Amino acid sequence: MDEAGGCASGGGFRPGVNSLDEPPNSRIFLVISKYTPESVLRERFSPFGEIQDIWVVRDKHTKESKGIAFVKFARSSQACRAMEEMHGQCLSPNDTKPIKVFIAQSRSSGSHRDVEDEELTRIFVMIPKSYTEEDLREKFKVYGDIEYCSIIKNKVTGESKGLGYVRYLKPSQAAQAIENCDRSFKAILAEPKNKASESSEQDHYSSMRQETLGHEPRVNMFPFEQQPEFASFEKNDNRGQEAISKRLSVVSRVPFTEEQLFSIFDIVPGLEYCEVQRDPYSNYGHGVVQYFNVASAIYAKYKLHGFQYPPGNRIGVSFIDDGSNAADLLRKMATQMVAAQLASMVWNNPSQQQFLPFGGSSGSQLPQIQTDVVLPPCKKKAPPETPVKERLFIVFNPHPLPLDVLEDIFCRFGNLIEVYLVSGKNVGYAKYADRISANDAITTLHGKILNGVRLKVMLADSPREESNKRQRTY
Repeated sequence: MDEAGGCASGGGFRPGVNSLDEPPNSRIFLVISKYTPESVLRERFSPFGEIQDIWVVRDKHTKESKGIAFVKFARSSQACRAMEEMHGQCLSPNDTKPIKVFIAQSRSSGSHRDVEDEELTRIFVMIPKSYTEEDLREKFKVYGDIEYCSIIKNKVTGESKGLGYVRYLKPSQAAQAIENCDRSFKAILAEPKNKASESSEQDHYSSMRQETLGHEPRVNMFPFEQQPEFASFEKNDNRGQEAISKRLSVVSRVPFTEEQLFSIFDIVPGLEYCEVQRDPYSNYGHGVVQYFNVASAIYAKYKLHGFQYPPGNRIGVSFIDDGSNAADLLRKMATQMVAAQLASMVWNNPSQQQFLPFGGSSGSQLPQIQTDVVLPPCKKKAPPETPVKERLFIVFNPHPLPLDVLEDIFCRFGNLIEVYLVSGKNVGYAKYADRISANDAITTLHGKILNGVRLKVMLADSPREESNKRQRTY
């Protein structure tokens, strides 16, 4: 811990980076205020268990916090309980914005809470074939509230296969069961139902038993020479029906940190999160990157597969099969791209704009805003001389929306002073005279698609900080 904690406040990774994910799910990912010191994190999270390390992610040039941190606990159950009790809480009485807490290896996009619960609350166990579901429940109810138990049976004979599932109400309860149950049960976290069928999980568990590993890996980890990413770095390699998803697997002969991984893949707009994972078989670098949409992931895959980082070392990038239908994903992506093209043609053609008045006129030939987001009615803008209470930073993908469209969207939350675009970039700003209005805009619009353009809406840095923090991203 001394070795690992020595650089915690400096924003870099410690020499003990290989032990960050041991045991699995013992590290939490925090979205916090960039002004929160490490001492506050240690004070608020130490009641949940032994803290082995705290890392506040910092800008490599200014050394200022990016509002992201990691806390490493000694046990998975401690990390899970910290997530359950601290997610949505304020760290101090002066904080107005609640923090977000996730298990670092389990965060997902979209409805991440549901996926996270599915990944962290269901355990897979070996049991005597004589066990009934009631026997299974009786053995494991001591660790927490059980939602259901099930035993895998032979479909023909109806006899137990000696395997079962236990689903808890809370992730910390499942972690307690894995940590404290009799070793003969060989308890592990079960694969989510939407990732693998029970039969494939049985095969997976069988192979894990042969290798005598204590827990299941989150991503397939083969010996490095067998990684398909390193079979060829040609951009036009033939891979047949390759799975497509928003998640990418990144492998490298040289280990990398999460900050380095983020710096590489943040080149492509739409990056949601990245995670470095330890390969127990080698010292090679292995990580997972996730984008908000499939289009960004596809672009990142073909843009960065074979990219040299550091110079002389090529990284391999491939899609992670998340169980989604590739055809559906491509169809959805194509629909979004077509919608974006149509929107661009309509809103940027002066001859068309006259037929699309704002303010809800009944003479509109087309809906002025095409989205499935429920927007409030338009409100009056605040006078230009009104003091600015909050500024929002807006990222557009694949292209910016016209100013008149942006004004119509962002004035609906009230107290809008001004909205403007940064020339030559897919970003803009909105100024509000009221913080509540700005927060309502973030809650309603962040991650949503309007007129075929996905918006990323967040609180803006102060003007002095933007020159250091925003330019390298876009």
